Amino acid sequence: MAAADELAFHEFEEATNLLAQTPNEATTRGDQLVPQQHVAVAMDSGGSYGAGDEVEESDKTALLQEEKQQPGFWTFSYYQSFFDVDTSQVLDRIKGSLLPRPGHNFVRHHLRNRPDLYGPFWICATLAFVLAVTGNLTLVLAQRRDPSIHYSPQFHKVTVAGTAIYCYAWLVPLALWGFLQWRKGVRERMGPYTFLETVCVYGYSLFVFIPTVVLWLIPVPWLQWLSGALALALSATGLVFTLWPVVREDTRLAAVLLLSVVVLLHALLATGCKFYFFQPLPLEPAAPPHQATSQPPTVLLSPPPPSSAAA
Repeated sequence: MAAADELAFHEFEEATNLLAQTPNEATTRGDQLVPQQHVAVAMDSGGSYGAGDEVEESDKTALLQEEKQQPGFWTFSYYQSFFDVDTSQVLDRIKGSLLPRPGHNFVRHHLRNRPDLYGPFWICATLAFVLAVTGNLTLVLAQRRDPSIHYSPQFHKVTVAGTAIYCYAWLVPLALWGFLQWRKGVRERMGPYTFLETVCVYGYSLFVFIPTVVLWLIPVPWLQWLSGALALALSATGLVFTLWPVVREDTRLAAVLLLSVVVLLHALLATGCKFYFFQPLPLEPAAPPHQATSQPPTVLLSPPPPSSAAA
């Protein structure tokens, strides 16, 4: 065990005298002296050391200048931050949208106050492309089974699918966010999500329809409707579980009506895509059977009897 005097602080006379003679300089090694840049050591009348206030203020100013300023919403850098996600984050959010659980908030557990537009943008683009392609493939396969079915490439379905999906993924969240903002003024306890968080929730909720649309290539009607109902149930359940913590602060009637409208719009999107892109095909008009022209029956006339000779 070390002695008590060994643990006491000792003063070095050479360093003390040197600092007393040159208070504006600091020692580095040996007897070398360098000008003081960041910390000014000064001796007061009591022989103690202190940091200069001016140097501390200059350090704070330098740190503030190094901080990155938030770009304006009209600049590209502002929107670039919403696409700054990695693959693991996108996969985690897709998994969260496919497996909704009670009490598991998608915004709090997966977005974590960092909504992105990368996932919703590509999910909507993929869904629109898959809808248009599978809609045309359904017609091709049906024509091979039944040659009487008339088919021609329907490229306009790409435009229709893209317009419908992107309008739904942006306009419905916009209307929902506006309604929640209005209800927030009525019910002060409500704390709605931001607009980008709402768009992100709707975008990831559409992912489950991508494999469902591929399954619709199977020409079995009951299987198509079963897979569509299952996908609709998973997607709508995720929306309800995410919106419930916000709307439950409102009146019961308003909460029930809002969630019912959300589920109804989701169902209209799914059924509309099913009926439009996978509608029954028109049959080619069958040629009328060839009918033989009727001719008047031939009447065979018997020769007249020979007349008797005149007597």
